[in-house]
Amino acid sequence: MATLSAAFASWKPAASFINQTKGLTYPAKVASIGTSRLNFPSSRSSRLHIRCAAKPEIVNKVLEIVKRQLALSNETSLAPESKFSEIGADSLDTVEIVMCLEEEFSISIDEDNSQNINTIQDAADLIDQLVQQKTEVA
Repeated sequence: MATLSAAFASWKPAASFINQTKGLTYPAKVASIGTSRLNFPSSRSSRLHIRCAAKPEIVNKVLEIVKRQLALSNETSLAPESKFSEIGADSLDTVEIVMCLEEEFSISIDEDNSQNINTIQDAADLIDQLVQQKTEVA
């Protein structure tokens, strides 16, 4: 049984998805959306991005691990949208964080997926997905 804690959909310009060739990005096929009198033009270069948010307990655990790995104080405020690069993590720190996440959640994150982790929310979403896949197989 799958559960969904939260979801959102957003339109973003294609330029922001140049580095994302995998995942849930789909090209928009519609030039305009509307009814008889109202038309809402959309850019052909837009992409629809749908993302399911991870469970809060997973996000909190990821936040805890990131703080521990980067030796940040408990008073340091981190948000799920915090980018690893903005909080002082270099590529080696990110690899160590991913290894800790794998150990904590008993999962394996392949290299392709680990390179797509830029924010705490990205990590939490991926972990939630991998944990659900693992439970479905068992």
